[in-house]
Amino acid sequence: MLPIVGHREDLLVAARRLLETKGYARITARELVAESRMNLASIGYHFGSKEGLLNEVIGTAFDEWAEQLASIAMADPDAVPLDRARATWSALLAGLPKRRALLLSYVEAMAQAERAPQLRQQFAEHYQGVRMRVAALVAQSLRGAISADDPRAAAIASWMIAVCDGLALQWLLDPGSMPSAAELNAGHALIWRASTEVGRRSSTL
Repeated sequence: MLPIVGHREDLLVAARRLLETKGYARITARELVAESRMNLASIGYHFGSKEGLLNEVIGTAFDEWAEQLASIAMADPDAVPLDRARATWSALLAGLPKRRALLLSYVEAMAQAERAPQLRQQFAEHYQGVRMRVAALVAQSLRGAISADDPRAAAIASWMIAVCDGLALQWLLDPGSMPSAAELNAGHALIWRASTEVGRRSSTL
């Protein structure tokens, strides 16, 4: 008899609890079975492997976080794109402490995915989905100047994702040395003003 569909949700809930308490690398299939009260066959049937289950949970957790950040970035309909970016960074930094366990699990999973093509593809598809979502927000922020499928929107989205990922990794390694959101935004504003000034000088030559 095949495992019933309801077992899938039980496994996802159990896997998330374990990821938040034990970390990716230390979770065993037996622990997932015990935590979910399912069986090994259920893991294989619904997710293909233990790693497939854990990676799906990590992807879902970060999709939820991305949606929260998107809601914050787009909250003010009159905000300019740079203000939306700064709001995103500020919210990201504020949310890092309570997501530390999942961030560590994500880093551990990425390292293992390098040697597992199927898992690497799973992460690649996740990033592609996030990139498309952010590209749509970029197009919305630019008020129709470009479309969501414009390569420039995808490029900006990739840059924004890289900033968020980079900040998270730096925070994991040394949270005490991280700039505050105010310092980060002030530094970005300084670079923007300097770049604008150089652009004005160049245009008058």
